[in-house]
Amino acid sequence: MKLKDLLSKDIIRIPLENREKSKIIEELVDILYESNRISDKESVLKAVLDREAVMSTGMGDGVAIPHAKSDSVDELVAAFGITREPVDFESIDGKPVRMIFLLVGPTDQTGPHLKALSRISRLMHREDFRQKLAVSQTSVQVIEAIEAEEKKYFAI
Repeated sequence: MKLKDLLSKDIIRIPLENREKSKIIEELVDILYESNRISDKESVLKAVLDREAVMSTGMGDGVAIPHAKSDSVDELVAAFGITREPVDFESIDGKPVRMIFLLVGPTDQTGPHLKALSRISRLMHREDFRQKLAVSQTSVQVIEAIEAEEKKYFAI
């Protein structure tokens, strides 16, 4: 599974318009809905916010990966955004985030969801890659950075 295959220009937003955790999640869900990747915006939003209520998906180092499973998707979908300013995401390291990946997988499939979470996590633990993403100004730059990083570190 390649992250670059999950992302396209229409589901990457730089900068995200919102400045509050729940509103950012809602904005990313809206992006997926507007791009016809999810069928029911409200059920996906509820699933992601319910998951977030259990434990924050702020993984540290300025990154969050809100995620959930839903019957509103047939396959794993993702959206990505970078905030203007750091946002409190109740991260495990206590630091705010700027880069947010949203993942939504079908309820009957666990493998792709876990593989994507693992891949994002592994890539985002690399400080040079996080810095490259953080300064991206366009969706094309994000996709190119992810593609280059995946080529460096994973057998594709």
